[in-house]
Amino acid sequence: METGIDIQLASDLRSAITRLVKKLRKESPTGRQLSLTERSTMSQLYQNKAMLPSELAANEMITNQSMSQVLNHLSELGYVTRTASETDGRKVNISLSELGEQTLLQFRHERDEWLANAITRACTPEEQDLLRKMLAPLGKIIAA
Repeated sequence: METGIDIQLASDLRSAITRLVKKLRKESPTGRQLSLTERSTMSQLYQNKAMLPSELAANEMITNQSMSQVLNHLSELGYVTRTASETDGRKVNISLSELGEQTLLQFRHERDEWLANAITRACTPEEQDLLRKMLAPLGKIIAA
């Protein structure tokens, strides 16, 4: 059975991580023009090179119609390209354009730069070492 301390730790950690994620979203001027789903879709395409719209929708847990709107906006911005499937002409593969990849890497860099500066400003060297040590347990939690 979980103790009150365990629940409190979980609640405090969840709250801190949620606030950090929200702060990071605001700290990228490049990423502000995109919704969270659009940024996540671009990340999926960066990792997987090319995907079907239905695969993207399933991964994002949204309808195919909603994904179509996401992809239309990304296409209007020049961030994605559509290519007919080599195995099934009825299907279209979606991939990041060169501009889309550059934009994704730019807003990742902006967030990383902000976080690195915030850590340097707000944390002592000892606290920075503690953050480094926390990465392994956080990785275990994520993988659980």
